[in-house]
Amino acid sequence: MLKAIAGKAGYTIGCIFASLVLVTSGFAYYVQSKAESLGGSNAISGSPSTGAMNILLMGLESRTYWNGQPIARGVEDAMHIGSIGGNTTNTLILIHIFAGGNRAVGFSIPRDDWVTMVGTDGYGGTQGKIDQAFGFAKANKQNQLVASGQAAKMNQDDIASATNDAGERAAIQTVENLTGVTVNHFVALNLIGFYELAQTFGGVEVCLNQATSDPDYSGANFKAGYQFLNPAEALAFVRQRHNLTNGDLDRTHRQQAVIDYVIWKLKHDGILTDIGQVNQLLDVARKYVITDNGWNLLQFAGEMQALTGRNLTFRTLPITGYGTEDGQSVNLVDPTAIQQMVHNAFYPPPPKPKRPATKSAAKTGDKGSSLAPAATTVDVYNGGYTKGLAGAVSQALATAGYKVGTVGNIATRSSTEVLYGAGAAASAARIAGYFNGVTAAPSTSLAAGHVEVLLGTDTTSVPAGIGTSPSASPASSSPSPSTSGVPAGELQNSGPAGGAVTVQPNAPYGIPCVD
Repeated sequence: MLKAIAGKAGYTIGCIFASLVLVTSGFAYYVQSKAESLGGSNAISGSPSTGAMNILLMGLESRTYWNGQPIARGVEDAMHIGSIGGNTTNTLILIHIFAGGNRAVGFSIPRDDWVTMVGTDGYGGTQGKIDQAFGFAKANKQNQLVASGQAAKMNQDDIASATNDAGERAAIQTVENLTGVTVNHFVALNLIGFYELAQTFGGVEVCLNQATSDPDYSGANFKAGYQFLNPAEALAFVRQRHNLTNGDLDRTHRQQAVIDYVIWKLKHDGILTDIGQVNQLLDVARKYVITDNGWNLLQFAGEMQALTGRNLTFRTLPITGYGTEDGQSVNLVDPTAIQQMVHNAFYPPPPKPKRPATKSAAKTGDKGSSLAPAATTVDVYNGGYTKGLAGAVSQALATAGYKVGTVGNIATRSSTEVLYGAGAAASAARIAGYFNGVTAAPSTSLAAGHVEVLLGTDTTSVPAGIGTSPSASPASSSPSPSTSGVPAGELQNSGPAGGAVTVQPNAPYGIPCVD
């Protein structure tokens, strides 16, 4: 039986499969033999199947089955995908599952990000779009097999297995190099796999902020609001990037929303308590899903029963702008900032205990002071990795009505801190409220009426909300605390990549509305 490996919608396909794995709790004995038949790749190995882990979901643009056989033209027409495709990982998402399986955070990686490629042996160059690493490594391995004479002794399936392993390994290593974290397991699959999995679900429910269409490419044609899409329409929904404000960056949010729906449906429609439907889903997964061989999916599933859309936060890695490299339109990125952002989200520090007020603060009456912003001087120092952030924060605070003080750089520090002198407690509390998990503390070394903001590596952008209401209390003017480990300001503002995609309480079908 042929296996299909990856596609432009592979991120969503992978998450549909991952969703099935995440919430499977019954029928473990019944499905064991079928679940154990999943796998097929030797690209990575050696990671445990339980506990905290990082999972990479990838999908190729390929219009072929696993061994290179093209998809039938009639099926291509039904899916509105055309026959032109390649071996590029046009969709990538890196998900961190926290220990215990009751919380997860994921980052979509835009396919046009210009990065250093790893694992390609220099084939295609050392720099390229992140989606090119798979295809370059696969082609390089193919050339090596032919040059050594090994290809002549191998059948088509064996050649496909060896070259796809090389592609998967390069894609994983390139993602690791960009994000600075280790990938423990991966899932990969293709366009027809999404179509077949959507058939087993009967389609998907989505919500759009505005009507949109794309007749020439994906075939999308959708109204605003909640709507149910059949399998072909669902594929168009997750593939559309033309006629969207931010193109591929907006498309990642659609894919994230479909994952939330699948998790909701698996939990609410009794799919996993129906032997027939479980059997059908696993049969499709066996045909179209590739994972690393060492991943024991049944062990993994046992820890994932508590995961829902409400405790799964998705983001898209930010870009710094657009550019042209080697004649290609690309996304420009800051790897250092990305690595810090991913690390903060995946491995957040434990909450800091609140610091009690000192006797000196009590004596000055700071607890009840109400010095106006215009009478408060704010000094901002940057001890993080984002260049120019102290000046940007200072300017934002000036817009909010505070007096600009000293702006400068200090030695690298891990956490942001807000200190205040006599009379500035209220202003300091408002400023601290803009930062996730920060509580203002008094300092006898600061002059009266002064607040000092010491930015740490946990802050990589100007927090959202500064300047919107300088007279408001911290509770109303500051962003909600983040449970993902990402500072609240980052969750709400990431330029054209947008903020986090999260499911609100009581959201219909467990889905967010997206563009």
